Amino acid sequence: MTDRPRSGLAAVSTALLEMSRQLEVRDVLKTIVVSARELLDAEYAALGVPDDHGGFAQFVVDGVSEEQWRAIGPLPRQHGILAAMLHNEKPERLADVRDDPRFEGWPSAHPDMSDFLGLPVRDGDETIAALFLANKRSPAPDGGCGFTAQDEELLGILAQHAAIALTNARLYERSRELTIAEERSRLAHELHDAVSQKLFSLRLTAQAATRLVDRDPARAKGELQQIAALAAEAADELRAAVVELRPAALDEDGLVHTLRSHVQVLDRAHTARVTFHAGVLRALPAAQEEAVLRVAQEALHNALRHSGAEHVAVRLTRLGHGALLTVTDDGRGFDPGAVHRAGRHLGLVSMRDRAGGVGGRLTVHAAPGEGTTIEMEVPGG
Repeated sequence: MTDRPRSGLAAVSTALLEMSRQLEVRDVLKTIVVSARELLDAEYAALGVPDDHGGFAQFVVDGVSEEQWRAIGPLPRQHGILAAMLHNEKPERLADVRDDPRFEGWPSAHPDMSDFLGLPVRDGDETIAALFLANKRSPAPDGGCGFTAQDEELLGILAQHAAIALTNARLYERSRELTIAEERSRLAHELHDAVSQKLFSLRLTAQAATRLVDRDPARAKGELQQIAALAAEAADELRAAVVELRPAALDEDGLVHTLRSHVQVLDRAHTARVTFHAGVLRALPAAQEEAVLRVAQEALHNALRHSGAEHVAVRLTRLGHGALLTVTDDGRGFDPGAVHRAGRHLGLVSMRDRAGGVGGRLTVHAAPGEGTTIEMEVPGG
């Protein structure tokens, strides 16, 4: 690789550093695919992580739009060229994949591919993924078309580092899962030891008050006051424990993926169309991510239950070092002042408290007949 330009070597170094920085498996996979496509100037790139049932547990693509990807349909099975890369150690470099006898065709919405370069990503003797590229865009130095031996060498180097990054990310996630399990076990014990005891005391005190109501109203009143105090203590301890419980999906998948999944579930469950768009975001502190998720859930609940909207749109975009959450519906809207005066807050107080609790700000834009927009700004870390 001595003839590779300095700029090319810099690009390789940048790609390897970017892979080493990622801790989440899904981020590592995406970084590998994007880096491979950019470095080798391919039109398409993909990486598949096999499962134990002849399919793929994860399959990440770059160069294909979300609309195309949805139209293609289910994830591919382990057959043809993909199977060859998973079960053989050697790379596959083909002038035209469609001419290979192992080629079995594509779904109708699949983009057309010709020249092809793929190889397994291996951790020791185990193949942990298959990485491939298609449709080289720039011609080779000799004027030829398709991927070159130099491309194959470069992809091999990238795959070696990809295996390290992917293995490290899996070890990190496993370590985090164990930590989360230990923390939840601790909280469960605290709930049992503290809240359960308070509830038991509440039950006994209530029984005593019941017996005293007729024959000693004064003592019964004292017992009822004790019930109120015990209930307040139990509520405080339960609230403190719940605050520590960060949603599991948020820990495992991150804010964008968790919110997208939540929106997809609501879109299927309601007649209203619910959509989600996310820009490129910087990571937020854990408390801010949870606050954004909770506010989005409350705003979606209001829009779908009370507004009569036909379309609810959720957007999550970058705002300086932080983020801006926007939930907009085309429903009947409301007068925020009238709602407040009537004592019905539609969760607005809770949403404002959540936003303020992480240094953010909540803004409500609403008017009768004009829909509602909830905006939450968080400053970031």
